[in-house]
Amino acid sequence: MTTPFSHLDALGQAHMVDVSGKKVTRRVAAASCRVVLNRSTVARLGDLPKGDAFSVARLAGIQAAKRTDEWIPLAHPLPLDRVEIEIEPIEGGVEIRSQVVATARTGAEMEALVACSAAALALYDMVKAVEKGAVITDLRLESKIGGKSGSWSRESESLQETASASIPPEK
Repeated sequence: MTTPFSHLDALGQAHMVDVSGKKVTRRVAAASCRVVLNRSTVARLGDLPKGDAFSVARLAGIQAAKRTDEWIPLAHPLPLDRVEIEIEPIEGGVEIRSQVVATARTGAEMEALVACSAAALALYDMVKAVEKGAVITDLRLESKIGGKSGSWSRESESLQETASASIPPEK
């Protein structure tokens, strides 16, 4: 049985992918998510009963990215060169964005996603005393650069879909 999923062997069993034959290259991955919050909660994020939610969430995201292989069973431990977390108030809550850079044999997509997840969870922990109904949503990879499959961007994929939808079919 052949499978398009690299983490499944010929029998369909999960296994860690052997990356030893891959070249060490620069890898960059970006992810994002949102935390839906009331406007009054967003206004208090810098001064909550537990402290500054922005700082705590940012540090949680950085720390989690460094430990992704402990969160995700088949992820490889990566030597991270940089982890950036941005938390920005938006209409209806906050947007969390991460960017992870590694020089490695495999990509940093999972590290970017874990960074956003942990930052969102830490933010939730900080606001739960004042808003129990906060919602973490829209976790997604935004882009990746490097590796055998090259670059990918949600924005460029979306633009390609829009362009192909507007081109009439040939007759």
